[in-house]
Amino acid sequence: MLQSNAALARSFRNRSRYIDPLNHLQATLLRRLRAGEDDEVIRGASMLTINGIAAGLRNSG
Repeated sequence: MLQSNAALARSFRNRSRYIDPLNHLQATLLRRLRAGEDDEVIRGASMLTINGIAAGLRNSG
């Protein structure tokens, strides 16, 4: 899909440098939640990563 659409490929490359760190942070936060570290700060940060990734992908879900 990206091969046939240069504008989409460029847009994805530009956004991925911001989305990739959020993906890693989200994975770490989810790991902590599943390990039992369930506090308000971790849950809030997890929700922020979800919203940030959705906004970066220009998709709400």
